[in-house]
Amino acid sequence: MSRMGEKVYGLLGRKLGHSWSVPIHQALGCEDYRLIELEPEELGDFLRREDIGGLNVTIPYKRDVMAFCDVIDEGAKAIGSVNTLVRRGGKLYGYNTDIDGFLYMLRRARISLMGKKVVVLGSGGASLTAQAAARREGAREVVVVSRAGPDNYENLPRRHGDAEVLVNTTPVGMWPDMTGRPLDLFAFPDMEAVADVIYNPGRTGLLLQAKKGGLRRAGGLPMLVAQAKRAEELFFDKVIPDGETENIIAQLWRDRTNLVLVGMPGCGKTTVGQALARLSGKPFVDLDEEIVRRADKPIPEIFRTEGEEAFRALEAQALAEICAQSGQVIATGGGAVLRAENRDIMRRAGRVYFLRRALEELPTDGRPLSQKGSLEEMYRVRKPLYSAVADVVIDNSVALEETAELIWRDFCENSGD
Repeated sequence: MSRMGEKVYGLLGRKLGHSWSVPIHQALGCEDYRLIELEPEELGDFLRREDIGGLNVTIPYKRDVMAFCDVIDEGAKAIGSVNTLVRRGGKLYGYNTDIDGFLYMLRRARISLMGKKVVVLGSGGASLTAQAAARREGAREVVVVSRAGPDNYENLPRRHGDAEVLVNTTPVGMWPDMTGRPLDLFAFPDMEAVADVIYNPGRTGLLLQAKKGGLRRAGGLPMLVAQAKRAEELFFDKVIPDGETENIIAQLWRDRTNLVLVGMPGCGKTTVGQALARLSGKPFVDLDEEIVRRADKPIPEIFRTEGEEAFRALEAQALAEICAQSGQVIATGGGAVLRAENRDIMRRAGRVYFLRRALEELPTDGRPLSQKGSLEEMYRVRKPLYSAVADVVIDNSVALEETAELIWRDFCENSGD
């Protein structure tokens, strides 16, 4: 693909360190696409540049850029925000491709808004997009929730407990503060589907609860890629097949999602994890080794001198920091599932595999808890926790390379779930 000459292409925003836009647009063919961070006072001078080719616009400038547009697309006017700028013939054109991405995300997850009562959390630019999409798709009612408005988080279940579709456009649950969720879905008995525009992590706390409740659900990655695809079409006046969108979604998910192994001490998490790292090209992280490095002492000594509770605290801190990174193979300790917050951390940014092995095959040397008591009792307590956190159960009873290949094949075939 040839370079785009002297034209400027990129994502315009204030703080963009978390953005995935560069690899998406480069995959779509725009090799010169880059991140452009500006302070508010710099915005006007930049947008007057004649060398602008195409820009995407994100927080906090989606409304601010409208004042600098010579022409604003009717769809963007209806939404009240612009996320795509193109300079043609000396004029700056404004569009909103977020709505294209939003509708793609819903249709991909088979979420219909027709005749539904839709609750939209948040009142910013993404909320305007969701509201416009709900109106376009024939929603029966659209309720916008903000912290201080007439419909707020305190009175929402009482005023709108019959909501059927929930859309989260707030940053609650977004990297790097991935804890929590904006509300409790179980307070809405008629809820059918949830869409969360957050794409990092892949599974927010809200989406994990939706999955637990058996609801249809959609995360923000398909929206991000689909809106970028539509923006590229506007940048270069070309048509890009939807198949490219799916290819990029799958590749991003494989590249950026953690692959997490859980199971009893000695079940093979480390050896299988190392084989998976070789197979996938992902870096390998052994949680127990990381704890030893941080504590500067072996795990049996931590148990002997500080006790199990101190070890679990170290484990939780290390796990949270490791899982905040992306695209790794992570072998957890056998007891990492004992804390509920650990289980949530693993699942937000990873696909989790429970490696199961016969108890009589598990070694106990150098494992304080395995030596201390009955393996059968330990397994009785932990098995339901392993099963609850895992997306897939794998019997690790064959050659480790075969087990690794089985896991990697499942990982690649289930991108985005």
